[in-house]
Amino acid sequence: MNALFSQRLSTVGRSLFGSFGNNLLDTKPSLETIGKLSYQHIFSQQQRSFIQMRTNLKVVGNSGARRVMCIQALKGKRGARLGDTIIASVKEAQPRGKVKKGDVVYGVVVRAAMQRGRCDGSDIKFDDNAVVLVNKQGEPIGTRVYGPVPHELRKKKHIKILTLAECIA
Repeated sequence: MNALFSQRLSTVGRSLFGSFGNNLLDTKPSLETIGKLSYQHIFSQQQRSFIQMRTNLKVVGNSGARRVMCIQALKGKRGARLGDTIIASVKEAQPRGKVKKGDVVYGVVVRAAMQRGRCDGSDIKFDDNAVVLVNKQGEPIGTRVYGPVPHELRKKKHIKILTLAECIA
């Protein structure tokens, strides 16, 4: 019974690291080591997901809003990614801004915590979810965009946001 259990744990340890052929994996690891390895493997990577309904986003323009909540992603069933347009509700706003708390606005996602692959083989992901508020025609409401903005917005025809941005990643 004990041998069968340790054999299964050994297989689990090997599947977590693949078959590298190290001497470390060839020996039978202890139960304590397997527990630590699987815990670190599972929880070392945060789950990143699409920007979907009820996602809170930071506003990185000077439109007057500070924080918005996504109501609907306009493209795709699963949610919005970099460069996609969303409909959002303003949750926090500055006192004398162009938009007020409770307004329903359009926004373009300029930073997303979900990883996105680039055509050169690299991946891009940000620490936070951020949006720039736009009108129905897709023009920014504010006159400045703070923080880095990915150059993928050029493919999505958001050239005005790229020209207002202080840094293009």
